Amino acid sequence: MIPLEEARRYVLERVRPLDAHRVPLADAAGRVLAEPVVAAEQVPPFANTAMDGFAVQAADTTEAPVVLSVVGTIAAGDSFSGSVGPGQAARIMTGAPLPDGSDAVVMVERTVFDDAALTVEVGVAVEPGNHVRAAGEDIQIGDVVAEAGVTLTPGHLGVLASVGIHEVSVVRRPRVGVVSTGDELVDDRRPLNPGEIRDANRHTLLALVAASGWEAVDLGIVADDPDQLRAVFGDAAERCDAILSSGGVSMGAFDYVKVILDELGEMRWMQIAIKPAKPFAFGCIGDTPVFGLPGNPVSSMVSFEVLARTALERMAGNASADLDLLWAVSEDSLGHGADGKTHLLRVEGRRDDQGQWRVRRAGGQGSHQLTAMARANALAFSPDGQAIEPGDNVQILLLG
Repeated sequence: MIPLEEARRYVLERVRPLDAHRVPLADAAGRVLAEPVVAAEQVPPFANTAMDGFAVQAADTTEAPVVLSVVGTIAAGDSFSGSVGPGQAARIMTGAPLPDGSDAVVMVERTVFDDAALTVEVGVAVEPGNHVRAAGEDIQIGDVVAEAGVTLTPGHLGVLASVGIHEVSVVRRPRVGVVSTGDELVDDRRPLNPGEIRDANRHTLLALVAASGWEAVDLGIVADDPDQLRAVFGDAAERCDAILSSGGVSMGAFDYVKVILDELGEMRWMQIAIKPAKPFAFGCIGDTPVFGLPGNPVSSMVSFEVLARTALERMAGNASADLDLLWAVSEDSLGHGADGKTHLLRVEGRRDDQGQWRVRRAGGQGSHQLTAMARANALAFSPDGQAIEPGDNVQILLLG
């Protein structure tokens, strides 16, 4: 058996980011930026007011209260051809451009406007710049507003839109094919025949891929037949960026997946020192990475989370993607006897009043017991032979 980190290192050294393409800003959320974006405009584009009120010369307010003549009204989106001189003010709405001659804004709550006389009594002294947003205060022309490699959030999209960007260059989303293998698998409504089981892996893996923001391609169920396996894997390698296959990676006599994948590509078949998900395979058919996941339902999902997910994230452009392990307090006994493996236990985690994660078993821990995996929102890493009792710290990986 090999350590989990050795298997992860082997996989991550062999995947590369996909090529880039341009997409409309509306389609860019969650995508990884392929090149930096430089502002060609300043934000704000002009000095404007942060409040409803009156634009004034700050020097006129030194001896407040003071009465000033109102020379105009400026709404957001308006232009104002006049100017504000000594002893004058302009009524102004939030976001409107600051008129020439003024250098401060007095908020409306500190004024009394006489509509008939066109005067305003200013009840407070203000400093130059009061409630004024300076031109270019947020972004200057030439500023890098988004670095290459950043995952674009809604906030990023707002910044890009504010400088007139309508499309960006992003790393292409991985197109991930998902296939289940095995004569025993069925995926229809008829009653099961003796020896048959319903395919769960394909559905969970397709959902995991889609929930990660990648394109999921359903390759169906393939029987333990060399010709069918050869055709499906060969076709998938042509039209997908990566392949997730479940089943056929252990030591069974009818595991034709091994034979066919070795024929089509260069594969490494591993026994990893973890439980569940000990058997794992990785290699490439041409330039297409193939992840050979175990057939047991829980093992398949665990293998995806600790081995395939990070690789796919890096293919999608997230160069810093890794296992983000956190510390939690265990509420159950999670340790196990020495068997040479780190156990990845399905646990339910919650934050307590102090923000500390606390975890407990989500149910049965057998690699076939998918209900516990459905309840779990984390995996707890239980090191080989190490006692973990209630109140002890344990490392966890949050799921999803």
